[in-house]
Amino acid sequence: MTPVRLDGCSLTRAGLVAVARGAPVELDPARLPAVARAADFLAEQVRREEPIYGVSTGFGSNADRLLGARRQRDAEPGDAHRGETLHAELQRNLIETHAVCVGEPFAADVVRAMLCIRINTLMRGHSGIRVETLQALAAMLNAGIVPVVPQLGSVGASGDLAPLSHLAIVLLGGGEAFYHGERMPGAEALSRAGLSPVTLSYKEGLALNNGTAQMLACGVLALHALEELLDTADLAAAMTIDAFAGRLGAFAPEVHALRPHPGQVEVAAHLRSLLDGSTLADIPYHLVPRFRPWAPRSWDTPDSRALRFDIGWDWVPLDQRHGREKFYTRFRPFRGGKKHQPQDSYSLRCIPQVHGAVRDAAAQAARVLEIELNSLTDNPIVFPDARADHVEQQVISAGHFHGMPLALAMSYVKAAIPVLASISERRLNKLLDPATNDGLPGFLIGNEDATESGFMIVQYTAAAIVNDLASRAMPASVYSIPTSANAEDHVSMGANEARHVLSMVDDLGKVLALELYTAAQALDLRRDMINAARDLSRRSDAGALAGKVYGAPDPDLDAEGCKAFLAEVEGLRTELAHAPEFQPGRAVAAAHARIRESIAFLGRDRALDAEVAAAVALVKGGEVIAAARSV
Repeated sequence: MTPVRLDGCSLTRAGLVAVARGAPVELDPARLPAVARAADFLAEQVRREEPIYGVSTGFGSNADRLLGARRQRDAEPGDAHRGETLHAELQRNLIETHAVCVGEPFAADVVRAMLCIRINTLMRGHSGIRVETLQALAAMLNAGIVPVVPQLGSVGASGDLAPLSHLAIVLLGGGEAFYHGERMPGAEALSRAGLSPVTLSYKEGLALNNGTAQMLACGVLALHALEELLDTADLAAAMTIDAFAGRLGAFAPEVHALRPHPGQVEVAAHLRSLLDGSTLADIPYHLVPRFRPWAPRSWDTPDSRALRFDIGWDWVPLDQRHGREKFYTRFRPFRGGKKHQPQDSYSLRCIPQVHGAVRDAAAQAARVLEIELNSLTDNPIVFPDARADHVEQQVISAGHFHGMPLALAMSYVKAAIPVLASISERRLNKLLDPATNDGLPGFLIGNEDATESGFMIVQYTAAAIVNDLASRAMPASVYSIPTSANAEDHVSMGANEARHVLSMVDDLGKVLALELYTAAQALDLRRDMINAARDLSRRSDAGALAGKVYGAPDPDLDAEGCKAFLAEVEGLRTELAHAPEFQPGRAVAAAHARIRESIAFLGRDRALDAEVAAAVALVKGGEVIAAARSV
């Protein structure tokens, strides 16, 4: 894989994702003199006995404690000193005592991203780390050593202290790491990779563990996955619209020009593209039959007898049209699957407004993350070339480690994820409910013998996930718990926020997969039902189609009404017979075909667990959206 060059200024989200997935890194040689300059400056200040936070003082609430020239007590028996200075001991102790996270380890991609972020920010040349230490960190990453970083332990200020200490402790030959997939002591991982432990110098422990790398890594990887799912959500919605033979006027460009939120405009355009070529969307209401259960005499040819349904309409009698004559001049007097109304439900009509708002939340998060990727986030900040009367003007304690910019951005995304999942589940439910699915069979199964559940419980699973997402959406960023004896009296909780978002995005994908799985079944039924009516109309006369229409007048009691009925059925037959074959949008059709490669139409109840898992895998692997994009 092509190495990603790190210079502290130009790391992109795409570059970080590449490193997370295995790309090596290289340090920009042009930046290394600035890195060395800051390290040399600190060494000179220590020689001058200048008091510098985290270099010649303790940390946090111990910042008022100055390091002396020698230890105040001798080592305890059996606890011989390592032959290191107090300054080196301070940095080592910082890493060793701060590596206290608990829980399951982060996945390798998160840890690799954390390492990449840390190296990149240190390349800015304001942290005081030595070039050789930075090179050792890059060598560890490139060797494929993945430190074990348990997920729980950061409050997001001072940065991600505990998780980053789990990264750094392996560099020192401590902790644990994965190497070639095997978990082992950190020293053994270094040895197997041909690397040696590092002894830290002035401020290097603080430079290694003071920053926002965990929350930023989780945030970037979450947003990368979410951006794919935003397109997948639009695709699932488009397939559902085709399955409903929905109305496209709500997505017209002139409509959204009047309320031009960027995400909303983008989603409307995306839907128009996905549905391009559809002859199901905007179909005249009267052409859409409704489902009726299959019966032995439902159809008249061997091919049609293989269908999984029967179809039908209700005729609107002449005496029920008073005051509605103009309407029935434009629309034929047949009630099938589609109600004669110009608007669909909110879960269809408001897709641009809802999906678009989620896109805007993601775009805001992207802006924040892209700034953070090339920001310095440790403390104190070293300005070795600044003109100054005293060292405090060159080594400045600030608050760049505070994760609140990321935390609030992630809070916004965290609130948006259940919204996208919820509207997806509502569309799924609408497809299953015979009261709302515009003439499709209940639970999308024929159920002639009353023994079948079809897709009933698929909706239960989606509902359970949506509820779980909603219950996890409370922003962690609003609940600060002070740390370090109140020296750190306001923290961001951004690490929890980003970690939650990363797991929530994965669950969002499951809900969208369930909608696609269900919409594919509904689309088959809708398309086949309308095309069955078309085929019957092309091969038969009005009498045959009249057999699918309920409410005909009695020929013995109302001859004139019967004549009018047959004439109107002939008009319906002629329109159906001359219609092109009904099909979804081209992109929707390509996505549907990819689903059908892995999952067959459900003609009769069968075990669905493997199919649900396959649908989830198709979404997670990007195969369904890739099929749609290939058109």
